[in-house]
Amino acid sequence: MSVSLGEVDRYYDLGTYHRQVDTPSPQAQIWTDRGLVWAYAFNHDEAIRCFERALELDPDLAIARWGIAYSIGPNYNKAWEAFDPVDLAASLARARMELGLAGNARASAVESGLIEALAARFPTDDADDTDALLAGHASYADAMSRLADVYPDDIDVQALAADALVNVTAWALWDPKTGEPAPGSRVVEAKRILDDALATPAGREHPGVLHLYLHTMEMSATPQDALPAADLLRGLVPDAGHLQHMASHIDVLCGDYRSSVVSNLTAVQADRLFVEREGPLNFYSLYRAHNLHFVVYSAMFEANSGVALRAADELAGQLTPELLAIESPPMADWLEAFVPLRVHVLVRFGRWDELVSQPLPEDVGLYCTTTATIHYGRGVAHAAKGQLRQAHAEREAFAAAYDRIPESRYLFNNTARDILAVAAEMLDGEIAYREGRHDAAFAHLRRAIELDDTLPYDEPWGWMQPTRHAYGALLLEQGRVEEAAEVYAADLGLDPTFSRPCQHPGNVWSLHGYHECLRRLGRTAEAGIIGQQLALAMARADVPIAASCACRLEVG
Repeated sequence: MSVSLGEVDRYYDLGTYHRQVDTPSPQAQIWTDRGLVWAYAFNHDEAIRCFERALELDPDLAIARWGIAYSIGPNYNKAWEAFDPVDLAASLARARMELGLAGNARASAVESGLIEALAARFPTDDADDTDALLAGHASYADAMSRLADVYPDDIDVQALAADALVNVTAWALWDPKTGEPAPGSRVVEAKRILDDALATPAGREHPGVLHLYLHTMEMSATPQDALPAADLLRGLVPDAGHLQHMASHIDVLCGDYRSSVVSNLTAVQADRLFVEREGPLNFYSLYRAHNLHFVVYSAMFEANSGVALRAADELAGQLTPELLAIESPPMADWLEAFVPLRVHVLVRFGRWDELVSQPLPEDVGLYCTTTATIHYGRGVAHAAKGQLRQAHAEREAFAAAYDRIPESRYLFNNTARDILAVAAEMLDGEIAYREGRHDAAFAHLRRAIELDDTLPYDEPWGWMQPTRHAYGALLLEQGRVEEAAEVYAADLGLDPTFSRPCQHPGNVWSLHGYHECLRRLGRTAEAGIIGQQLALAMARADVPIAASCACRLEVG
């Protein structure tokens, strides 16, 4: 297939990124730049297409073959263990083939260094040799660290070195409880490289440096340190949806739920452009789902039910049986758990009648997580309505549906089963509470909190509505005001011993609960401070806020 100049011109707006490569073809240069941007934006399939087009224009372009091998291999969101067997074998073979060809093609000195280093990531052609493949992460990180020392002024080498280092323990960079690096993590080395890069003009406008810095800092004890980088990334690559979204990883941790919503709605718009061109049946569907998931999560925190419901419905509409039926990669395992987000929104806003009437999917096997989540939502609704017989029936149906969910079904970094284990405790707590068994109810809710807090780090968090919101609301309903105040203070991040990723600064729900507690405890000065924050947070809510959870039926 030949590439016309017109096709080169009619493409996405990827900003101004440029890396001069060793090619006599101006068009091959353009496609290489685009491939690198997409690789930094984690749209690896589109990156591969760009590098392939560069090779059509310049078959001897070694860096394009490197780009294919780099993009087809493991990455921060798709470790080797996430590859299905077919995908793993094909990707490994293609990467090794491209690197072999690159070794005999035209390359500058730094490009030869990148090719040699990347070979360490693919140390074997045996897809079953998982030990060798996992060891390749460390070997590649070592090689890139050395290359970064050789080329300290090459901003791409610095970005790729940091990428290699964080991938040694992807999504486990920091210990959330201590704020120290996680075991085996090389995040401190990666952060040093990125900090140095961000001290330069080139680093402050580099999509890879900025993207990786946000991942490097989000699990840390000080995610707010990445806010300047997040601001630099906003709008830098207009049509790369994932990069438009990335600032929200920091926004949501800092309590800026409005900026998170806006960033993700901008990303969704960019994603629509991508779907118009490439269609919906591709791995990037995971990233499109992630952006809408983030809209739902953030809008729920600012009590914007309209935005949350529209995003949940758009996401569910994208996840068709045709898409989920793709076996390699196994799209149902990657995506089906996103389908029932509407249930969480309805629980958040206490829309009990709508929950009770939620229909089950036609294919309860394919949509197994959805089925269990609907039973959970129905059960909560029936409990809140005092319909305890129906609530128990839904609890039994939930348990049966839960047992049918395979261990391979995920919502990003958490298994669907681990997430819905929180739902089980929440539902048991709601039922026990409405039966008047308050001690049992609170025990279940405390267990839900424990399960929620110990979910593996993820953004958005695996469980959509903080478990403390229900616990605090029902404690208040029982007049246990001092206990409730402690719960809300922890959720808002006012308790310094509380795990940073589990804090939700400035969220309207806990601000409301904490404000009520402070007033009832006579802590007037503190109530005045929190009341001002509450008034600002409530300004964007599209529903009245009467309690931190709609499960509290008696409000003061």
